[in-house]
Amino acid sequence: MSKLFCVLCILILLLSACGAPQSWEEEQVTVMNQPLLSDEVNVNWTLEDDQASTTGEKLIRLEIEKKNGERIDQFEINHEKLLHLIIISRDLSYFNHVHPEYKGNGVFEIRNVFPMGGDYRLIADFKPSNASAMTKTTWLKVEGDQVQPVPVVVDDNFVKVVDGKQVLLSIDKLAAKEEITMKFTITDAVTGEPIIDLEPYLGAIGHVVILSEDGEKYVHVHAEEGQGSGPEASFETTLPRSGIYKIWGQFQRDHQVFTVSYVINVP
Repeated sequence: MSKLFCVLCILILLLSACGAPQSWEEEQVTVMNQPLLSDEVNVNWTLEDDQASTTGEKLIRLEIEKKNGERIDQFEINHEKLLHLIIISRDLSYFNHVHPEYKGNGVFEIRNVFPMGGDYRLIADFKPSNASAMTKTTWLKVEGDQVQPVPVVVDDNFVKVVDGKQVLLSIDKLAAKEEITMKFTITDAVTGEPIIDLEPYLGAIGHVVILSEDGEKYVHVHAEEGQGSGPEASFETTLPRSGIYKIWGQFQRDHQVFTVSYVINVP
């Protein structure tokens, strides 16, 4: 009887051990991939002459990698493109917003015609997979004839005419480190009639790029959603410091993008 009792006790203990929860050391731990931070990403910039071209094109090449040298090869579409490249001359007189072709393995390329030699600010906006959208910038020296820089003059009139369209910019307040609202009102330059057939540009009614006079402070502003097709387009942003800035607003009509610019002085 005692032997049978001992056997039963052993069986009970074994069954209890099998049903007992595992200790934390034995549990399977799921490791989540940490999101990639902007400080962990480098861009290698290369500017080369396009020897096959007779139009003065230069090949811009971007190689995007982690700081350990590992290439980043997966990117997400951000405002309809994998990468937005802004090219601005040091005197702010030249502006171009383009979208390089993705070649794979973290490499983007595009050819660009620079109007003159000198220093250019290159600004890349992109979003690697498993990361937030990020911005990388550099100064690149372009060889060639240089011309007298165009002075950056603050506008006293915020009405501009471009490609037959009159564009009025109104800003609710000029202040640094505060949210401001910029509103563009677009009319026909000849008739004065409101333009109400703007087309989406990169998924929005328009885009705005802002750069400080020294080229060090950059703001890429996206329009508020649900604004229709004109004649007004509103944008909200915050300027990082006092000083002189140039604003480029971009809109699309009849499948053509037009760009209008203004210079402001923020107290």
